Amino acid sequence: MGEDDSYHDQRPNGVREPDPTLGRPQPKAPDPQSWLPQPTPEPEPPPKPPRRQRVVLADPRQPTSSLRARVELEEQTSWGELLIKDLVKAQLRTGLWLSLLTVAALGGLPAAFYFSPTFAGLTVVGVPLPWVLLGVLPFPVLFGIGLWYNRLAERHERDFVDMIEN
Repeated sequence: MGEDDSYHDQRPNGVREPDPTLGRPQPKAPDPQSWLPQPTPEPEPPPKPPRRQRVVLADPRQPTSSLRARVELEEQTSWGELLIKDLVKAQLRTGLWLSLLTVAALGGLPAAFYFSPTFAGLTVVGVPLPWVLLGVLPFPVLFGIGLWYNRLAERHERDFVDMIEN
């Protein structure tokens, strides 16, 4: 049949298949210059020693701040929300503890007067002691407990800010 060998990739229906290497980069032939001997480069002079530089890891004059914690709080992520909840729990615990102390102290006075009639019968400068203790004493006690709570709440907030910044 004397057909040309260039059509050996022809299908039975007469359509040629495309060349499988079509579009792929062909391997490059070696550069003839690479066969020639290359001149040896001149040796480089020894490098100069690096200049000394002072490295400061923590400068006490610069304020330290943790950007991550602030971002967590500003974006109200779950970790920032957890930090805020812990602060609120500490404030609530302090408030409940001081309110129980106040109720016990001021609520115990009427019980003491009821169970001890001799204590209830005492007078101070002609004024019955129950009147002095229940009419005058609660005001400075409540004021003092309010100051105490304020100081504790500020301490909690200061600890929270220190934790965030460090």
